Amino acid sequence: MNIIRKPVKFLKEVKAELGKVSWSGPQELMDSTIVVIITTIIMTLFIWVVDLLCAGALRRIFH
Repeated sequence: MNIIRKPVKFLKEVKAELGKVSWSGPQELMDSTIVVIITTIIMTLFIWVVDLLCAGALRRIFH
């Protein structure tokens, strides 16, 4: 019977813990999404510029 009690106990504990979670509201979720999108764009542009600079430097070194 232990094989059935353990998963049931686990699921009950998961449900109890999820009840304690502070869920984000719609506005906070939207704000966080915007921050993630802007950060991703900035990092993409930064990596693109660094890649261009490295490619240019390597072209000058090996040509």
